[in-house]
Formats: sequence, structure tokens, C-alpha cells
Amino acid sequence: MPAVVRGGRRQNQQAPKRGAPAGASRGGPRNAPATPAKVAALGKLDLSPRAVMIALFSGVVVLGIVLATGARADRIGASVDQGIASVASGLGLTLDRVHITGASAEATPSIRRALQVRAGQPITTLDLAAIQARVQSVGWVESARVVRLLPDTLIVEVVEHDRLAVWQSGGRAFVVDGSGKVIPGADPGRYPGLPLIVGQGADQAAAEILPLLDQRPRLMGRVDALVRVDERRWDLRLKDGSLIQLPATRQEAALIQLDAMDQRERLLDLGFSRVDLRTPEAIAVRPSADTPVPSPEPAPSPAV
Repeated sequence: MPAVVRGGRRQNQQAPKRGAPAGASRGGPRNAPATPAKVAALGKLDLSPRAVMIALFSGVVVLGIVLATGARADRIGASVDQGIASVASGLGLTLDRVHITGASAEATPSIRRALQVRAGQPITTLDLAAIQARVQSVGWVESARVVRLLPDTLIVEVVEHDRLAVWQSGGRAFVVDGSGKVIPGADPGRYPGLPLIVGQGADQAAAEILPLLDQRPRLMGRVDALVRVDERRWDLRLKDGSLIQLPATRQEAALIQLDAMDQRERLLDLGFSRVDLRTPEAIAVRPSADTPVPSPEPAPSPAV
């Protein structure tokens, strides 16, 4: 048995090698970094056929589990939604008021039906994009914006189609907008102030002629209807039964000629049966039957 020196160590314990750092032991530090050889070994992937088959089989199993539990996942999602709705209701985040701006009294009932919301519904679960799409599907609406205002208000901002004219065709009447589109649900009887356009193609051509007439309130105030002829030109039928025939082209130039005649002779005040403006070089005016014909001035008496 080797001798032991009190307070020392066994005599047969090997001394650390010369040049080794102090405190170094046979196994090295417990948390020493891995050597390059170990790192290289960890970085190698097992790409053997057996390993590849195991990986593929595992992927198929996982996919089958996901597909088999799809309905359960839907139920879990529904439960989560119900939980969120319960929390929102507990916090007072429920729908109480709906404000609709920009809508006419005639269009508002249709817009409210399209919202498909109810009082007391959790406001945080409302699908704003779906609500907006439903509102924009209403025939009155050109565009819409839906905003959620916590804690309890839904704001619906609406821009309606403009009402350009009442279009009469085939014995029926429609309200059309500036692009000639018929506005579904619009009652023509509620718009007596809109100009009346008549005939096939009048709905598409009205946006060109009506602004020219709006610039002439003296003439526009006397117009009863604008009649589209052969889908080429307009006849202006006045309230007193008179008729103004416009050309197929250069309508504004023809109206300027009519303005000049009216300023010079007060044509619209005197009355006429027809004014034919279809040929700029030969404007024809046919007086009405009750238009007074100026009497000739008496000839001067001969001097005595």
C-alpha cells in the first residue's frame, strides 16, 4: 500500500504534464466546447433508405391525423369564437346602434335589410368586409364604407348613384344615373323634377345633351321631354306642344343658334309650332296657329 503523507496526496498520483494549464484534469472541464470532430459528426444526416422511408411514413401519419380531426378543429374554432363572444358581451361590447349616412329615405330600408345585423350581437365578431359587400349590392348604392365604433356602434357611410333622368321606354319608366344605368327599386313617380327622356338609346345619350340644356335655364324650363329619334339625335318637346329638332352632330352649335334667335326675336315667348335646326345653313321656323302675325304698317297718305 503506498505511503500517504498527512495533508498531502497519494504518492503514485501522476503529476500534471509540463506545460498543461493549472487546474486541468484528465477529462478536461465539464462544459468544455466540442471539438471540431464532434461538430462534424453532429452535422452529418442519416440519408439511408431506411431513414427516408421512416420520415415519409411519419409524414403520412401526421397528415392522416390532421384530416381525421378536421371537423374537430372546426368545433374547437367555434368554441373559441363563442368564448370570445361571451367575453365581449361581458365587457358590454355588443351592438346597440347603427348609423347610416348619405342614404336617401327611399334607399334606407333596403340598406338596413342588407346589413343583416341585430341588436345585442357581439360587435367584435362582426365581419365588416362582408357587411360592406352586402350594402354595395343594393341597387341604390354606388359605394359604401363600414366602421366599427366601440363599444356599441356601427357606422355605415353610403354614396348613392346620382339620379340623372326618368327614362321612358317600352311603356315603362325607370330612373337612370349619370352613366345611363337603371337604378333598381327607384320609383320614377317620386322624382317629378327629373327631366323625362324617351326612346331607345335615350338612357345612354342623355348624359351628353342634358348638361347643355342645364346651361340654358330659359329653354330648359320649357322642355317637357327629350325624345331620342332613331338613336341618332334629339327632338325637344316643349310644354306648349312646340317642337325643336336638333341635328345628330354639333348639338351645342345648334343650341347657340337658337339662343341667338331667341335673344333677337324673343322666339320662346312668341311661340312656334316647330324649329328645325338640323341644317345649320337653313334654319326653318314654323309659327303656331295662334301666333299673332304682325300687321303691316299703314301706308302714308298722299300730300295735298
